[in-house]
Amino acid sequence: MAEQLELPFDPPLDRTMKRTEILRTAEEYITKDRAAVHGNMEDNFSTIAEYWATHLGHPVTALDVAVMMTLVKVARIKSGPTNLDNYVDAAGYMGCGGELADKLSTL
Repeated sequence: MAEQLELPFDPPLDRTMKRTEILRTAEEYITKDRAAVHGNMEDNFSTIAEYWATHLGHPVTALDVAVMMTLVKVARIKSGPTNLDNYVDAAGYMGCGGELADKLSTL
């Protein structure tokens, strides 16, 4: 069984999914009230960026976090190409990254 995230609904990860279902499931992940459990996405990614920057010794942004977390999922796909959770999560991280990039472009 695929790794499951803690969600207020049962994602359909145990059956064949079409591309739109993968994207809709990712949408559910990133648009439901996850802030109550995980905090505000942008604040959370900024905190992660601060920790990573301290560890790496150079600046890291919230947008970098979204991209790097996507790459974590891409790396997991290499060892488990049939685990649909990785595709759903990668799409979700890219959605979050796109939102952060859009905010940057309007500054």
